[in-house]
Amino acid sequence: MYLTKEEERIYNGEFGWANQICMKILVRLGELFNATKLIPINSAHVSGVSYKTLGDAPADFLEAIANANVKTSVKATLNPHSIDKEYLCKKLPSDICKKQRQILEYFNKMGFKNSLTCTPYYLEKPRRGSHLAWAESSAVVYANSVIGAWTNREGGPSALAAAIIGKTPDYGVHRAENRQPQVLVNIESPLRNEVEFGALGIFLGKILEDKIPVIQGLQGASQDELKQLGASLASTGMVNMFYHNKKRVNASELEKVNVKTDDIKRTMEELTTATTEKPDLVFIGCPHCSPSEIRQIADCIGTRKVKAETELWICTSRFIKEKTRKYIEKIEQSGAHVITDTCTVVTWTDKLGIKTIMTNSAKTAHYAPTLNKADTILASLRACLKTALM
Repeated sequence: MYLTKEEERIYNGEFGWANQICMKILVRLGELFNATKLIPINSAHVSGVSYKTLGDAPADFLEAIANANVKTSVKATLNPHSIDKEYLCKKLPSDICKKQRQILEYFNKMGFKNSLTCTPYYLEKPRRGSHLAWAESSAVVYANSVIGAWTNREGGPSALAAAIIGKTPDYGVHRAENRQPQVLVNIESPLRNEVEFGALGIFLGKILEDKIPVIQGLQGASQDELKQLGASLASTGMVNMFYHNKKRVNASELEKVNVKTDDIKRTMEELTTATTEKPDLVFIGCPHCSPSEIRQIADCIGTRKVKAETELWICTSRFIKEKTRKYIEKIEQSGAHVITDTCTVVTWTDKLGIKTIMTNSAKTAHYAPTLNKADTILASLRACLKTALM
């Protein structure tokens, strides 16, 4: 792979071991995928921030690299970690909260913004056609498909390295020829709500492998619904983007997939593993809620109150929480908890005694049985709120 003179100096260690490690990560990645050069990026978004999913050894690496005084060279944001200081820190063991705070300090020392959200595009929307190095899979699909930015699905280490170096290998969907559709998906019946969009993503992710689809029948879909589709698509497959409004398609060159109504129904049924209809936790906000979702939740709640024996969590970013303050106050008056900086998937719900989670997120319903050791109930937002509220 071609390196500029400055890149060669970094690679050879002239700017310290930490910069050298970051450059070697990017070069090795580029060689694996036959990249010919590095390209500048506008921003990086790093996953692997939660102590629950990170563990001790990677935390030790973060400490070492932070203490080497390397700094981010582009706008760099962080995925959710495992706690929120207003609510969960008061309920979780103090030792894991302490370890999580230490990990965040390492990132702070390197210059990362404390975004702690899986929806960094709400903080600052990337320019169409700009190159990014993002690691959160749902954000990658949203950036490529809805915003029109260009990013591969980075791993935590490669996104960290890209944030420090300010570049990423030129391969995958950074190249126009790799952004061409390969599959034409036809949906038999219009999707009715966010849960069905999520179920479609789960279904397609399992059969598309890494092939880019053109999905017909999504006219009028909201950005929130497309967010659910992309998040679940990335949960069960390696697809990094989809087309939903492509006007000119040469159908004769594309593989065909027909999605029947029964495919959506069966997928939704499979994502409900609980045998009870009474959840310990009702969770909304995977991916983190948008301003329009916060308004919708507040309107749906009205003047109702959360049932005494039920927890209702609404997860969003701290940025969106501040931006929608009047709706947040209405939600919190119901007894619901608006939680920032984390979400159900990356925190320790099992340590809180939560055994059954009801959610409108197909992504959470897919991951919770393994990552949260919980049974799941997948239902629409309105059904979730009806269960949680008196």
